[in-house]
Amino acid sequence: MRIYVGNMPYGFGSRELSELCSQHGNVADANVIIDRDTGRSKGFGFVEMPNDEEATAAIEALNATRVGGRTLRVSEARPRANDGGGRPPRS
Repeated sequence: MRIYVGNMPYGFGSRELSELCSQHGNVADANVIIDRDTGRSKGFGFVEMPNDEEATAAIEALNATRVGGRTLRVSEARPRANDGGGRPPRS
């Protein structure tokens, strides 16, 4: 299951996100989204957990908890929209 984690502290990296979620089960991948212009975290990321029961437990345990002075928003990630959105390639 893919999990969305939002409203993270901006100093949080992928390693910290993985460690946070691994308290509730096996984490296959954790990725904090980085702004490509500034190189800084956008304050959200995604975690892939192969076991749905563990992923659900992580969502329930972590949603609305405070980390680094911020209240996390944790939920099952929605599928990406395939609408062609996003930035055009740089020239």
